[in-house]
Amino acid sequence: MQKRMRGPLLICYLILGCLAPINLSAEAFHPFHVSSTDINYNSKTNTLEVSCRLFTDDFELALAKAYQVKTDLTAEARHKAMDVLVKKYILANLNFRTPQKTLALTYLGFEKDNEATIVYLESEAVPGLKRVETTNSVLYDQFDDQSNIMHFSGYGKRKSNKLDYPNRKIVIDF
Repeated sequence: MQKRMRGPLLICYLILGCLAPINLSAEAFHPFHVSSTDINYNSKTNTLEVSCRLFTDDFELALAKAYQVKTDLTAEARHKAMDVLVKKYILANLNFRTPQKTLALTYLGFEKDNEATIVYLESEAVPGLKRVETTNSVLYDQFDDQSNIMHFSGYGKRKSNKLDYPNRKIVIDF
């Protein structure tokens, strides 16, 4: 009985599959809007080493919306132009503050990794860092269900937190 039903069932699935509407929006590729940021306190250089991983398609949408330009983070020929936009966007939406001051960040660049784009930053030197307040609103201007996962490492400890839109701030004590 099972063998006889396979053929008609397969035909029904194929027909229904062809008739179903096709949705090629960003949500069709991944229904979750999330970024992951790794912050490592390097006690030798006294700096925060930051890498922020975002879905490339989401990031391109946010850059296009913020700067009203066509974006393509994958084209090598456009890397320099995209570098300017990535730097401007990330520095506007991610910052770190000690109890004494806001830390200056140096943008180091970005690279593509499969479906993700990874952005690299480094802070100015902060000897003996014990507390850092982070403000992260990356992709909040694009998605109202955005989550930004934050991983902090320093002094042999690792702490992780999640910021869900609209929450932007987190304080970490080492």
